[in-house]
Amino acid sequence: MQKGNIRVQTENIFPIIKKFLYSEHDIFLRELVSNAVDATQKLKTLSSIGEAKGDLGELRIDIKINAENKTLAISDRGIGMTAEEVDKYLNQVAFSGAEEFLEKYKGQNENNIIGHFGLGFYSSFMVSDQVEVVTKSFKESPAVKWECDGSPEFSLEEVDKEERGTDIILHINEESKEFLEADKVRAILEKFCKFLPVPVFFEDKQINNIAPAWTKKPADLTTEDYQGFYKELYPFSEAPLFWIHLNVDYPFNLTGILYFPKIKQSYEIQKDKIQLYSNQVFVTDEVKDIVPEFLMLLHGVIDSPDIPLNVSRSYLQGDPNVRKINAHITKKVADKLEEIFNKDRAAFEEKWESLGLFVKYGMMTDDKFLEKANKFNIFETAGENKFYTLDEYKMATETLQKNKEGKHVVLYTTNPVQQDAYIQQAIAKGYKVVKMETLVDAAFINNIEIKWEGVQFTRVDADITDNLIDKQENTDSVLSKEEETKLQELFGIQIPDLHVSVEVKGLSAGTPPVVATRPEMMRRMKDMAATGGGGMASFYANMPDEVTLTVNGNHSIYRNILAVEEKEKQEKQVRNLADLALLSQGLLKGNDLTAFINRSVELMN
Repeated sequence: MQKGNIRVQTENIFPIIKKFLYSEHDIFLRELVSNAVDATQKLKTLSSIGEAKGDLGELRIDIKINAENKTLAISDRGIGMTAEEVDKYLNQVAFSGAEEFLEKYKGQNENNIIGHFGLGFYSSFMVSDQVEVVTKSFKESPAVKWECDGSPEFSLEEVDKEERGTDIILHINEESKEFLEADKVRAILEKFCKFLPVPVFFEDKQINNIAPAWTKKPADLTTEDYQGFYKELYPFSEAPLFWIHLNVDYPFNLTGILYFPKIKQSYEIQKDKIQLYSNQVFVTDEVKDIVPEFLMLLHGVIDSPDIPLNVSRSYLQGDPNVRKINAHITKKVADKLEEIFNKDRAAFEEKWESLGLFVKYGMMTDDKFLEKANKFNIFETAGENKFYTLDEYKMATETLQKNKEGKHVVLYTTNPVQQDAYIQQAIAKGYKVVKMETLVDAAFINNIEIKWEGVQFTRVDADITDNLIDKQENTDSVLSKEEETKLQELFGIQIPDLHVSVEVKGLSAGTPPVVATRPEMMRRMKDMAATGGGGMASFYANMPDEVTLTVNGNHSIYRNILAVEEKEKQEKQVRNLADLALLSQGLLKGNDLTAFINRSVELMN
């Protein structure tokens, strides 16, 4: 038997490993099973070139718990190791001093340190009092057993072992006895090893799919295959809208499948649903440095051996391969959306409720995507329920919706039901009102106005209909100046948290007696503040809501109101008309709403 010290330059590597890796114990199992996969894959390669002779037999990895002995074993039938190889790979840990190591990696995510110095195997000491390695090489040499208790001392001796391969037996320590529980171990294996390319067995049951859909050629897969794989990833999700199969081998290696999920409501948006793999080994589901931010809404898998298993955030942000992958994914998604739009526009429009979120988010955050998306970003109009690209909308509204400055005014609604009266008045003038009612639309409008030259967005209730495109001169009403002044005074109401301004205009007789409008820019700032927008938006959050009451002096109701001699009744009638207008804007609440209801009943008697 050989005895000796593991050759490390620091006194003891193990306390350092335990100190750094303490928060993520689970990772040790991924590392050991990944090593077993590597050993198996190497054997297959050597066999294919004639260096490993004879029948390989069943190539599999087994994980077994022995609760009585308090051991967890990982066994493979891969290439195994000779005594010299054990000495080389397990005993010679080239390492700088502990102080230098601690200083260099201070503040980094603990998981990212494993693997930087071939520490994968040593992660087993996070959970073990003692580790045994029993291994037999595919070469003609005796089997050996290596043992270490977490100090630099080890023993190495020849033993009997019939089958080729390696068994790693972990004597689980008292603090880590959770790893002797079958449910805990199964959960880790299903997380990290679900798609490993070598069969992995636990409790005599295979836990992995060795040939997941993304490893196959698109030509070999059916729609059912893609949908079946989606179910495998997300068992309780509705079927996806469609998917993109990534398959690149130059200038970097990348495979994967990205799915567009069906999103019925904006609040169902979920990020971090894409899983990153490296050669079918699960790495992370925090992929925001690899996948463009707007595509974080997608689901699926990406696999790249060019991204190491143990990645740090700083590595991802600075790596040129990662930047290329990011740009490639953006291009593939844009190309796929354009292809669907051109080939089957009706199907594209049908899916727009979900797709619009991805497209708009992308247009705001990625200028290269914006360039392509201008061709397939569409607006649905209220009333006629037709879809227009920006160019189509401009053509359809060329004569009526261009203002004096030459800007195209896109009229929009954020709530077609609540703003129906305003929409109907706009449609009656021949205007086209588009629906902008999702979670991202307020930010989209503010952002895209800057990027689209000669386009201005105006909400359909931002002004009276006559003023939505260009401000009109004050048209005369049938009322005398004295009557207009009297009405202005009657409408001069005070409402807490609301700044009300009043104007009397001669609108068409069919326009309501009072129209409540909210100035576009002020309302936008208030909306941004409500969704947590910073800067000036937070200043506007504390400002009262601003509303303009436009009194239609040409409405017949005012002849009757002005003829009422009883001042109190006159004031109540006017206040009710004002409240009806405020109600249409959702600005009548609490006590004011209760008072309106009671007053309405009283006026009917």
